Amino acid sequence: MNLDELRQQIDQLDAKIVECLNLRARAAQAIGELKRNTDAPIYVPEREKAVFAKIAEKNDGPLDNKAVFAVYREIISAIRALEKPTSVAFLGPRDTFSHMAALRVFGAEADYHPLPSFPDVFTEVERGRIDYGVVPVESSMGGSVSDTLDRFITSELKVVNEVLMHITQNLLAACKMEEITRVYSKDNALLQCRNWLRANLPGVELVEVSSTAEAARRAAGEHGAAAIASRLAAATYNLDILMERIEDAPHNFTRFVVVGRQIVRRTGDDKTSVLVWVKDKPGALYNLLLPFARRGLNLTRIESRPSQQKAWEYVFFIDFLGHIEDQIVQETLEEAGEHTRNLKILGSFPRAELQD
Repeated sequence: MNLDELRQQIDQLDAKIVECLNLRARAAQAIGELKRNTDAPIYVPEREKAVFAKIAEKNDGPLDNKAVFAVYREIISAIRALEKPTSVAFLGPRDTFSHMAALRVFGAEADYHPLPSFPDVFTEVERGRIDYGVVPVESSMGGSVSDTLDRFITSELKVVNEVLMHITQNLLAACKMEEITRVYSKDNALLQCRNWLRANLPGVELVEVSSTAEAARRAAGEHGAAAIASRLAAATYNLDILMERIEDAPHNFTRFVVVGRQIVRRTGDDKTSVLVWVKDKPGALYNLLLPFARRGLNLTRIESRPSQQKAWEYVFFIDFLGHIEDQIVQETLEEAGEHTRNLKILGSFPRAELQD
């Protein structure tokens, strides 16, 4: 085929794609109407995981799954917005990694609300003014995010999904690298890149600001200034990406969770989070964990935090593989509960996979 014939073929395929997209949209609108009649949630994480699994099975290339998933994420986001606009809160400002995590889950067509603190995210969702919140819970480099964990102690919200973000730092500027005299970024981003900065930009002034997005904003308006920030910030502020992945430790991941008010059904590849108040007596933690070990349930995280209710009283956050609908999970929690003062189920949700 010659060039004109190939272009005609692409035009025909584009017409079919648009036709199929609108057929899919009309089917989703019909589903949305049924959901409204039964007050069912528009966002269904377990269904979306099944959709992506089927797409992966049918994908024969040349596009890899990451590329196809990115396209379908936006298709689902746009069609979900036709059913009902989905409001999503995250720790602001925009163009940060929290914003990117929210986009990874909900796509570009959600109604995003950057808020000043993690407690504000929880509060807005609890009061029903926002549908979902996206908050970080732990980092492979920095450990747990205490502000988020502490809010779970008093909140009745559920964890409905999770996303693992590969945190990569980029050098952004509107000038050439040899013209840079100042680098803006958040304190932890500067720390993550200190060896690279020392080796490649020795003597350059390093300036801490409130966020990586603020760093990009400043770099965009100041000649000779650069920012360490995300690719999203580069696009927003029309900055060039001079160098990618300048972080000293390449395996820096942050786990975010989506909080909401619904119960998520099992997918067969799930994780459950619980919060446990143990009894103050010898062997309490051992007795709590023994039912998990006896049944072979894999604990993926366990961490203690002050209960905020009584001096020197601690609660344990536990994540494990399985779903609350699984018989083995129900039996384990029932036995473990005999050795606790209180056991609170934060939610069962589809298990996320590492994505670059």
